[in-house]
Amino acid sequence: MMTEFVETAVVGGGQQGCSVAGSLARLGYRAVVFERGEIGQAWAKERWESLRVNTPNRTVTFPGMPYDGDDPEGYMPAREVAWRLRRYVAEAGIDVREHTPVRSVEAPLDAPAHPDARFRLHLENGRSVEARNVVAALGGYSSPRLPELTARIDVSITQLHTRYYRDPQSLPPGAVLVVGSGNSGQQIAEDLRDAGRQVYLAVGRHKTSPRRYRGAQVLDWLQLLPLEGNLESASGGRGDSPVLPGVSVLSGKAGGRDLSLGVLACKGVTLVGTVRGVQGDILLLEDNVRAIARDAARAETELLRAIDTAIERHGLVVPERTPVPPFNPSQFADYGDKLDLAAQNITTIVWATGFVPDYGILPRRALDESGMPVHHAGGGTLPGLYYAGLPEGGSVMPLLIASTRIQAERVARGIHLDNTLRHRSPAALGRLWG
Repeated sequence: MMTEFVETAVVGGGQQGCSVAGSLARLGYRAVVFERGEIGQAWAKERWESLRVNTPNRTVTFPGMPYDGDDPEGYMPAREVAWRLRRYVAEAGIDVREHTPVRSVEAPLDAPAHPDARFRLHLENGRSVEARNVVAALGGYSSPRLPELTARIDVSITQLHTRYYRDPQSLPPGAVLVVGSGNSGQQIAEDLRDAGRQVYLAVGRHKTSPRRYRGAQVLDWLQLLPLEGNLESASGGRGDSPVLPGVSVLSGKAGGRDLSLGVLACKGVTLVGTVRGVQGDILLLEDNVRAIARDAARAETELLRAIDTAIERHGLVVPERTPVPPFNPSQFADYGDKLDLAAQNITTIVWATGFVPDYGILPRRALDESGMPVHHAGGGTLPGLYYAGLPEGGSVMPLLIASTRIQAERVARGIHLDNTLRHRSPAALGRLWG
């Protein structure tokens, strides 16, 4: 059987991977996308039912396909993102091979079947494909991150990661503990509480911001203005970061709303400290509810101050600054250093503890000591290896769906540059300026 050759192989059929293939098609190149499940798997089947995208509908765009709905400032359900992505793939004629996981990517090649091949992809179905370029858009390959102590919690307690949470009705009767107060944790805690469930939220480091500020969305300011300071940083999913993680906690429900520990406390969610250990039915906590809330408030103040500074520096005509109420510690009470699961009738724990990126299918020489890609602006350390959907310089903004098209077009330009120079057709470089 002849080994198939494709000029560009894209691993991952989410919005990042399909957008890269679409950008290449607009430049006249064919790419093949290999997807472990179905197109938009994460949006279609790995999110809870009430989830809405955290950025306005106008930001849900793909290369050559702007948002064309009638509610640009609304927030679409996760399932609609998957539907729009499938529509984009069909209209752009993108070759997506669903249910075709990639087991490993080999490079360099000693004896390629095709002279232009730099990579060999080994598929789970036993076949192999050679490619000149590989784009790793591996959001769907992330593994749920769970702390070791989950194994020591009584088996009578139902435990699940946010990836497997769907709705309040799917959980056993009784109170629910949500561990982690990032976007997923706070949104799921609100979803449960709005359904009438008794909810405990074990807090952790996070950021908050108002949904709108001085005439625009805060996320618009982050995307459009160069802000001074380390305001969007994240650890990349491994270990503890010395700075608060971003992006800010917000909700796309009810037309887009602010969300915070204070909002949840007012709704009746019981805030408890960060989980540090377990002894039988007792979770051991750091008694830090007030400190966590204070840190989030401090980070929000720094963010808004940086936006103010950038607005002034650019001479933008915007509404006057609305005073932000100072942090009020009386809104929060430290819970104590123990949570008795049995005494509080907690029957379910939802772990909102994030994901661990998994790039183990790539050649070892492309990764650092912790297994994370070594890259700069989407380009890897191996010729022809590219990435889509990775944080850049510690910023998590490239992970937002609003950044998908920009990243995809940059990767496509890199592949176009390689191709035109290799074939000594510099006149074709003019398309990179379009």
